[in-house]
Amino acid sequence: MASIKIALMAAAVTLFTTTNAHMIMATPTPYGKSDLTNSPLLADGSDFPCKQRANVYNAEGASNTMPIGVNQTLSFIGSAVHGGGSCQISLTTDKAPSKTTQWQVIHSIEGGCPANTAGNFPENPDGSSATKFEFSVPEGITPGQYTLAWTWFNRIGNREMYMNCAPVTVTGASKRDVSEPEIPKAKSAPGFSKRASSFPAMFVANVGNGCSTADSTDLKFPDPGDSVQFAGSNPLVAPVGSCAAGSSSSGSSGSSGSSGASPSASAAASPVTASAPSASTPTPSGAPSGTGGVFNEGGSTAPSAPTATILTTAAPSTPAAPSATAPSNPGNSSSGSSTGTGSSSCSTPGQEICSPDGTQIGMCDQTSHVVFQPVAAGTTCSNGQMIMATSGHKRLRRGHVRRTHSKAFGVGNW
Repeated sequence: MASIKIALMAAAVTLFTTTNAHMIMATPTPYGKSDLTNSPLLADGSDFPCKQRANVYNAEGASNTMPIGVNQTLSFIGSAVHGGGSCQISLTTDKAPSKTTQWQVIHSIEGGCPANTAGNFPENPDGSSATKFEFSVPEGITPGQYTLAWTWFNRIGNREMYMNCAPVTVTGASKRDVSEPEIPKAKSAPGFSKRASSFPAMFVANVGNGCSTADSTDLKFPDPGDSVQFAGSNPLVAPVGSCAAGSSSSGSSGSSGSSGASPSASAAASPVTASAPSASTPTPSGAPSGTGGVFNEGGSTAPSAPTATILTTAAPSTPAAPSATAPSNPGNSSSGSSTGTGSSSCSTPGQEICSPDGTQIGMCDQTSHVVFQPVAAGTTCSNGQMIMATSGHKRLRRGHVRRTHSKAFGVGNW
């Protein structure tokens, strides 16, 4: 009987020390570090995200400044690494994330996180033997205030999800080529200006949401994003159950995201329409509340008053190349290959060109193309100039030709 009690006590001590030595994020410095426990999220997801508790978003002086493109260190405290696993770094513009917050993944580590080892390190709650990883805030994210999340799905042990969050200030790139003039840009709200597909939804599992990870395997994320690191030596295995490519809500199917994330992450939010060509917006599962940026294709600035988190834009449709033939005499300023409205090729940028029938005029641009526009009423085009359509063929002054032509093209002075 005594031996059974001793065995039970030993097991309890082992469980306590292992639990006490679980991992927490050391850098970036997390919110509420003084009362942040190293345990995983609750299995029912009730403390998702960021280990909800009183004063969970108290920065306690933490300040993590991250210039775009500059390497940052992801490090850990503890020793119970559970044989590694897979981790993600995600961002949101929400300052106090909730279950409906949209998270965008900026870096995924598949296998070997927080360490590539068979089990745990010797028990030490303050241990620093885990691997130190590097990541950076990529181009396509607007400078501003964000919340960063580190999430971890352990390889060995109970099927768990760990999550720590930290305040982050994203700044512009720290270096600029001084030989290039700085072009002033309109101030944008924090957010993600790349395509949404570049910043997928944060993966969520093992928190009562119908999705879980396979035991004793390193997780292969359904959508790890563009920045992926392979740090393990074990096969990668996809999750099991009802798992979306990325899902940010836990414990329930509602995944509407707060409008705190702008464009590049993942937990759902109502989309907004941006001024990108041929853009299409996704149909998220819920409408968020809050403030945040928007996804804009090609790095265009965000709307001045964004009202939602995510906008997925389709690639702009490429117009079919105009049918044109080479001009018969490139050296003649009146040469042109088009006989109707449209465009043509040309040889001398800046050269004014008439259509063969004299009813249109255009200017050769820097790409050796000319787009024709009709001449003014009562005139014809000859040798690159407009003339009055009278018996005397009075030639208009060249300056007048340019002003008329500029107006037709909607541009300034040529």
